Amino acid sequence: MSISIDIKKNYGTFVHDVSIEAGNETLGFLGASGSGKSLTLRSIAGLVTPDEGRIVVNGQTFFDSTTKINLTAQQRKTALLFQDYKLFPNLSVAKNIAAGLSRRLTKDEVHDRVAEQLERFGLKGYGSRYPSRLSGGQQQRVALARMLAAQPHILMLDEPFSALDSYLKAELEDNLVGLFEVFEGTILYVSHDIDEAFRFCDRIAVIDNGTITEVAPSEDIVAKPGSLATIKVSGVKNISQARKAGAFLVEALDWGITLSTTQPVADDARYLGIRASYLRLVDAEDSRDTGGTAGTAEDSTDATGTNVFDFDVRRVSDSRFVRNAILEPGNINWQADKLLLPPEQWPQKGQHLRLFFPPDQIYIVNR
Repeated sequence: MSISIDIKKNYGTFVHDVSIEAGNETLGFLGASGSGKSLTLRSIAGLVTPDEGRIVVNGQTFFDSTTKINLTAQQRKTALLFQDYKLFPNLSVAKNIAAGLSRRLTKDEVHDRVAEQLERFGLKGYGSRYPSRLSGGQQQRVALARMLAAQPHILMLDEPFSALDSYLKAELEDNLVGLFEVFEGTILYVSHDIDEAFRFCDRIAVIDNGTITEVAPSEDIVAKPGSLATIKVSGVKNISQARKAGAFLVEALDWGITLSTTQPVADDARYLGIRASYLRLVDAEDSRDTGGTAGTAEDSTDATGTNVFDFDVRRVSDSRFVRNAILEPGNINWQADKLLLPPEQWPQKGQHLRLFFPPDQIYIVNR
């Protein structure tokens, strides 16, 4: 099982230009809204026609602008799960599952295919029900059952959890795990959530402004981002323009500070990032030289399990810790685990503290 995509479509103010190959794996497309993730899947499915390029799935050419090949959506035999599942409200569960099957199948073959999927997705006994009488989790299972019943060449899922609450999302994730285990082939998974993509995908392709900027194993996307776009979509909140200040020194231009790193800093370094959870607080009254960077607590955000605190590294009384100060805003986030840091130890607005940037946790990229 494999897919090869090399397509381009010009929308005037936006150019969708994507080239990638995938094998027997789950490949995630990660990016901000409007970056071109869904457009890639719709192009493969035949719902959007590129201006030029080629799409080949398992050796079959779906689209080729040079040879004028452009199979219809029905001919491509793909399965695309939309965010709202798109079940037919006037059809029973069994008929929804059978809706995508070939008309060449006999009545008995259709019955067997439907029965197999009802059993696989825990829907036995629900065949005569209508979508309006199903829970959100059951509706998703019907949509997944319909996908597999058609025996598609490729599975594509377009942000299947985007509109769900956390409780229902946890339930439906189990449905997807079951689907991925039984499908032997290429699965394309669109998401804007790094945790979700990391959980389901073998590799992740980062899309930014219509173009794939990076493709890597999921672990590398999180641990070793190679571009600014990847730093952003991987959940890093602290990002600054950067430039080399020494072999193992990088200047964070937006924060007005210089940081030590464990990795050599390239001459063409342009951006740096560090996760809020990696920062550590240093006691501002401690007379020892701990390497902290002074900052003033500005605000805090209370979230489940954590508190996120904003620090302004320019508004400090002790200027010894701030170098190359600039006038642009430069707030830095620090994330604290509520279970490890009691409320009486939370920074108060206006309090001067020092932040320690672990040298081995700073991401530096040149694009």
